[in-house]
Amino acid sequence: MLRFHVGGKVVERIDLLRKKHWPWRFDVWPFALLYAIWLTTILPSIDIVDASIVNDIHHADSCKVTPAKFSGPKEVVSLNFREQLGEEIYFDFRKQRFIYSKENQNFSKLPYPTKESFGYYLKNTGHGTESKIVVATDKWGRNVFEYPQPTFQKLMKEHCMEPFFVFQVFCVGLWCLDEYWYYSLFTLFMLFMFESTMAKSRLKTLTELRRVRVDNQTLMVHRCGKWVKLSGTDLLPGDVVSVGRSSGQNGEDKSVPADMLILAGSAIVNEAILTGESTPQWKVSVMGRGADEKLSVKRDKNHVLFGGTKILQHTPDKSFPLKTPDGGCVAVVLRTGFETSQGKLMRTILFSTERVTANSWESGLFILFLVVFAIIAAGYVLKKGLEDPTRSKYKLFLSCSLIITSVIPPELPMELSIAVNTSLIALARRGIYCTEPFRIPFAGKVDICCFDKTGTLTSDDMEFCGVVGLNSSMELESDATKLPPRTVEIMASCHALVFVDNKLVGDPLEKAALKGIDWTYKSDEKAMPKRGSGHSVQIVQRHHFASYLKRMAVVVRMEEEFLAFVKGAPETIQDRLTEVPPFYVETYKKYTRQGSRVLALAFKSLPDMTVSEARSLDREIVESGLTFAGFAVFNCPIRADSATVLSELKSSSHDLVMITGDQALTACHVASQVHIVSKPALILSRRVNGEGYEWISPDEVERMPFSDKEVEALSETHDLCIGGDCMEMLQQTGAVTRVIPFVKVFARVAPEQKELIMTTFKTVGRITLMCGDGTNDVGALKQAHVGVALLNAVPPTQTEKPSSETSKDESIKVAKVKKSKLASEAEGSSKSKVATNNSMSNRHTTALERQQKLKKMMEELNDDSDGRAPIVKLGDASMASPFTAKHASVCPTTDIIRQGRSTLVTTLQMFKILGLNCLATAYVLSVMYLDGVKLGDVQATISGVFTAAFFLFISHARPLPTLSADRPHPNIFCFYVFLSLLGQFAIHLCFLISSVQEAEKHMPEECIEPDSNFHPNLVNTVSYMVNMMLQVATFAVNYMGHPFNQSVSENKPFLYALLSAVGFFVVITSDLFRGLNDSLKLVPLPEGLRNKLLGWALLMFLTCYSWERFLRWAFPGKIPEWKKRQRHAEAKLEKKKHV
Repeated sequence: MLRFHVGGKVVERIDLLRKKHWPWRFDVWPFALLYAIWLTTILPSIDIVDASIVNDIHHADSCKVTPAKFSGPKEVVSLNFREQLGEEIYFDFRKQRFIYSKENQNFSKLPYPTKESFGYYLKNTGHGTESKIVVATDKWGRNVFEYPQPTFQKLMKEHCMEPFFVFQVFCVGLWCLDEYWYYSLFTLFMLFMFESTMAKSRLKTLTELRRVRVDNQTLMVHRCGKWVKLSGTDLLPGDVVSVGRSSGQNGEDKSVPADMLILAGSAIVNEAILTGESTPQWKVSVMGRGADEKLSVKRDKNHVLFGGTKILQHTPDKSFPLKTPDGGCVAVVLRTGFETSQGKLMRTILFSTERVTANSWESGLFILFLVVFAIIAAGYVLKKGLEDPTRSKYKLFLSCSLIITSVIPPELPMELSIAVNTSLIALARRGIYCTEPFRIPFAGKVDICCFDKTGTLTSDDMEFCGVVGLNSSMELESDATKLPPRTVEIMASCHALVFVDNKLVGDPLEKAALKGIDWTYKSDEKAMPKRGSGHSVQIVQRHHFASYLKRMAVVVRMEEEFLAFVKGAPETIQDRLTEVPPFYVETYKKYTRQGSRVLALAFKSLPDMTVSEARSLDREIVESGLTFAGFAVFNCPIRADSATVLSELKSSSHDLVMITGDQALTACHVASQVHIVSKPALILSRRVNGEGYEWISPDEVERMPFSDKEVEALSETHDLCIGGDCMEMLQQTGAVTRVIPFVKVFARVAPEQKELIMTTFKTVGRITLMCGDGTNDVGALKQAHVGVALLNAVPPTQTEKPSSETSKDESIKVAKVKKSKLASEAEGSSKSKVATNNSMSNRHTTALERQQKLKKMMEELNDDSDGRAPIVKLGDASMASPFTAKHASVCPTTDIIRQGRSTLVTTLQMFKILGLNCLATAYVLSVMYLDGVKLGDVQATISGVFTAAFFLFISHARPLPTLSADRPHPNIFCFYVFLSLLGQFAIHLCFLISSVQEAEKHMPEECIEPDSNFHPNLVNTVSYMVNMMLQVATFAVNYMGHPFNQSVSENKPFLYALLSAVGFFVVITSDLFRGLNDSLKLVPLPEGLRNKLLGWALLMFLTCYSWERFLRWAFPGKIPEWKKRQRHAEAKLEKKKHV
């Protein structure tokens, strides 16, 4: 069998197949009669049953694609062969093309020109000949988002052809054969309702996505040596285009049609539709980059215009050899269609609309566990039935089939989907959007939360404190008029601020510096003082900030003199100074220890030259041989709720980690204020003599030698911090898995290193949450199990407010009014205060407010009636991470974890309830069938209605507003679930057997015919009542309320359903309304039996409840034992080294 292991992000492996001749197909010859009806409707879509595996690629006509984990189900797609400059073998899977490579003997994604050298791009003049254009069109296709819009009927047919649905319909057929007509119709109606809701939801999402298309705009494209007008949909990778701000007839800006690399000119771009980040981004040309340097779209995104984004303004470069006819920027097309960044985001949304469940592989194993019980029960019935020659063989086989199928409840997929969808709806209401719903259960298992610092834990509103380091006094000079002119000029011009529609936009830190020195910046790239006689500074060339360089530079002109102004991280600038002042290190460390953001300023004079020469100066020349001009110190205030949220996370059994690009001392200071660092801190640094590394405390009093083997022991007494340079050392020495898992603060790390940190945490078995912004942290956000991109926007108004949240919101409103008095109280309020607040606010609620609340609840019920997952739109979603939160605070992390825990707990309780119901059903259908006991059709239907209602109400239980220190059980297979199931089943069995035996005592003279039609009798009546009592007890006992969800008393719909069910059974058992009992085909109970039944039912409930509570106490959810995994991973690495 020929198999290709691709191991990519989208595709895991590929098996080659060849379709069989129809007589030999598995679905034809063994089951010809059974499948006669289904052949025309079902099987055309199930390709795998009519194919066989082949070993030669040339014998294959299709292939089975196994996607990577969580990327959807397996699919069979056609394999295509075509002659194009030699034979090409390919297949298309989810809007991506995979090509077979003869050299590598494997499939790989269709390559795009995205990894060439900058020199290659700068020499590019577009497709030179018509034949090249034809070849490129054939290879990459048109630049469009094409996917067929399916009809509701087609989607419904697709849903009805899924194996589970077919199986459920088969079960309904079996019930019909046993003459349960009402019950069968009710189940069938429920199934079709659910599937049609799912189909409608998918149709809505697809319709929404179809509105997104490549803007129909005309661009100038350089083809065959001349500029020609072409539509954006005809662009090809490798095309050289003139691109700029363009607007449609209604004045709306047109979006960039494809991913492009700017060769000449610059542009200000709004990338909100991709990253969700509203701050415009500055995109510059690749002119200053080394010709042999390779492009990395991830690293060099400040040179790339992404498809779907909007250009707000552009500046052409008139000195570039290739002149554009319309004054646009020169750019080369890198990717088109579904391979652009916008296309990738659309694919994510498009293919995550499939049905979502929590713990899908576990649900399969759990059903297998139940099937074993069912097979034992069916085998017992078959054996006993065959011993009795008078029994109907048809009825015997029918009952055996019913027993086996009864363990797979028809509502299983519905319930699992509802659990996740309820969380999606709740999060969307709070301004949190999710493109990968399968990650919600992971949020409940998270045990380590990682945070970026700047703009995440700290505010974006920087405060300029002053300049220090101009002399040895170390005192901060905040009066700009007393600063040297050169220092002020550097701060006024060394920045990336820009005017967009007459408004200054850019980095808040740079805006704060400009405001602090009282200078203005004009749209002609000139900075000048607002008052006084200082000289204006004209910016000639910018070398933008790059996270891997940790600095930025500008070339400026002042009165015919050219100067280079540089700012950056103090330790980076230190190596580029001609002379380092003796107080340099001590000065910047003093302020970073206080949590301030410190930037080193430097300059150098440049020789006389022309403007074009100044623009073409190499970056390395501009940024070397510098003269020190002081440290600019900024205060970066911590967000008001950061400490509160992180304290809540820490007290709810989560480890906290900070990952930042900032300086180590600053990071440690902020980390100590937000509860990440609570023990004495140690920072890993290179020794002064440059030989080896050592741990140093922030005040440099404590020093310890570094040994990677002692890190685990050291982490018990200290909180550790390491920098990006130390991570490079760890990678070289292979000590990554020995050190990184025990570190609390990561400072001065590049985006690639953030990714490495996340993958290391995952390797040692941690379930990770990463919270950061959608620009620098993309890699880490993608790598984490739960990535949360925070966007600086106001969250939407809440339509959903549980009572406790309402009180919270009310207290916040009060705090706003009485800011001075209550600000500190609101921040530090304890959980008990929330409860008291709640009761107080409820006491003062007016009739009008109550009315409004009722109206809101009604609207909410109407909104939630279909339980559909909300549609994620472009602009809400971010390509940066699976979760996008429109909040300027870290609050969404607790919301996501609360919903994740709620989903996990709801799923777990559903499995337990389904398991107990199925085991009881298997017993009733087997042992009691042999005694001739059957349920009536109406009885079965009412039982089904109650079950469906209970499931619906427990899945809508809301999580509590505060996180608990207790953790939910992450898996279905654990001692707690196993013992709970077996214990409760044993109690149920005792109650069932005792009750039926008691009933038999009262009707010894009546003989029950085993295979006769249903007729009411005492044993049937008792078994039905007992069965329903067990059902109610199962839901009541296994409902998991506090500490994760609302308790039974708080979940009002579930409480009312339970009380009505208990009332219903008391009424039918007491025989208060004879007419009702007659319609249910229930016979009157002798008084002694009636009292015994009610007494035993209460005893059964109390016993089950006590057993369940005992197990919850004895087996609490625990933090995963990741240290064992860490040692195991370390041992594996050691083995590899020795090999």
